[in-house]
Amino acid sequence: MPSVGDQLREGRERRQLSVMEVANATNIKSDYIRAMEEGDWRTFSAPVYIKGFVRTYATHLKLDVRTLVEQLEAELLANPETANPPSLTGQRDGPLDWVMLQFSRVRWVIVFPVLVGIGVIVAGVYGLKAWKKQNQATPPPTTLGPGLYQRPRPAVPTTLPVPTNGPSATPVRGGR
Repeated sequence: MPSVGDQLREGRERRQLSVMEVANATNIKSDYIRAMEEGDWRTFSAPVYIKGFVRTYATHLKLDVRTLVEQLEAELLANPETANPPSLTGQRDGPLDWVMLQFSRVRWVIVFPVLVGIGVIVAGVYGLKAWKKQNQATPPPTTLGPGLYQRPRPAVPTTLPVPTNGPSATPVRGGR
């Protein structure tokens, strides 16, 4: 049975289409169309792009898409370069990556209000304990008897002298 690339090229040639005509009709780069027809899957960054482009190309050529994609998956699994998806960063995942993945799965719309509510309750409990502790720390004095406390008198009198509108003792200079 011919490979997926051969089937795509034969389908294009049967319909008498050029690579540029297919590229314009499918919005796939001509380089990618040539790579698919040659079976050069290393041109693509991930297998998902390969499958999507082959599906689009086969649909445009009116080929049997389902069997073509199944055959493509078998070819990709047989090739060690495309059997596993590529790493996007080129680095191994560490514990911080795992933690960040777990945080990304959390539904914050639900969790955040719950955490705020718990925080308010905890702050209220600690505030109440601190208030009670402060009130117990300074007990009222027990050594004073009932009449020993006197209110301090202010140094300044609480009333002002009444103004008088009598004649002034000094004449006003510069007057007429």
